[in-house]
Amino acid sequence: MGKVVDLLGWGGQSFAEQFLGWNRGTIRKGQAELSGQAIEDRFKQRGRRRVEEHLPNLLDDIRSIVEPSGQTDPTFRSTRIYSPLSAEEVRLRLITQCGYKDTELPCTRTLRTKLNDLDYRLRKVRKCRPLKKIPETDAIFEEVHQVNQAADQQAGVLRISLDTKATVKVGPFSRSGYNRQGENACDHDFQPEMTLTPFGILLPQTGDNHLWFSQGKVTADFMVDRLEEMVPRWKEEFDLQTLVINADNGPESNGRRTQWLKRLVELSDTHQLTIQLAYYPPYHSKYNPVERVWGVLENHWRGEIIDTVDKALGLARSMTYRGLKPTVRKVTQAYRKGISVAKSAMRDIEVRLDRTEGLESWFIKIVPQPQIG
Repeated sequence: MGKVVDLLGWGGQSFAEQFLGWNRGTIRKGQAELSGQAIEDRFKQRGRRRVEEHLPNLLDDIRSIVEPSGQTDPTFRSTRIYSPLSAEEVRLRLITQCGYKDTELPCTRTLRTKLNDLDYRLRKVRKCRPLKKIPETDAIFEEVHQVNQAADQQAGVLRISLDTKATVKVGPFSRSGYNRQGENACDHDFQPEMTLTPFGILLPQTGDNHLWFSQGKVTADFMVDRLEEMVPRWKEEFDLQTLVINADNGPESNGRRTQWLKRLVELSDTHQLTIQLAYYPPYHSKYNPVERVWGVLENHWRGEIIDTVDKALGLARSMTYRGLKPTVRKVTQAYRKGISVAKSAMRDIEVRLDRTEGLESWFIKIVPQPQIG
């Protein structure tokens, strides 16, 4: 093309464009290439820049707004995080809470795309309301948000989220889904060879997650023993002074469970560690951040037949959450259920518990006693 235009001489570009239908820009590229110049299309420099390039904190600010109201898919059929906040509401909060100017923010349609890219979805109206709601629910959520926000912004403070998952039956049973092997499963899930109960701890800020699989019961002692494993590591890694624990007020770890509270007081004194318990309200366990790990795990092994313990552990090790693989361990120690602390001994423990007025069962602070000698 460049050679032809050169042969046409003066006015060759106009002639080729008008009578041959050639693009003048392409003609010039051909002539420049003949003269030995490097040709660059600069595709990456075309078009509008991504909004996060000139607003580098935008995605983090969106997360900070949507995360407190995010809820894991209750069915565990997807890894999406559902939120009642629309893109319009997020845009308004970016202006009122984060200090953005209306003129510098992208349009609502672009923000909706960013929310979808971050895996946040609006829920259908009929699924937004929980099964039940106690009078303190709104106050609990507000306090949880304040506690979590303060913890995430302070040095020496680590926030974790912990919970157990439903018991997994080990055997030739279907977990729904599809696979390419065409395996056959039992038509009933009766008489499993054994059961595994997963227990998880998530660090919401970093995405680090730790999973333990127990063949026995996950009790208060089980949970605190797992914290005993992790606290020395966290103290070294984060210069840990305060541990904030998000939980869902389950039967073995609620704010009135005597053995749980007794063991936490001992943990606090042993490691000279302040412990802050911040529970989510009843019937709202899916807001607990660790539930998102369970959603990823459930989707990861959907379609698999978990017929051995090793296969369950292997599948758990191969999953990723926020780009990180979990540490997975099996616990063989048996724990006895139903251990409680006598009322007389509990009085001494209760003195150590600083309960938030009006929300005594949901927010508890434990300060270590100074070690003598």
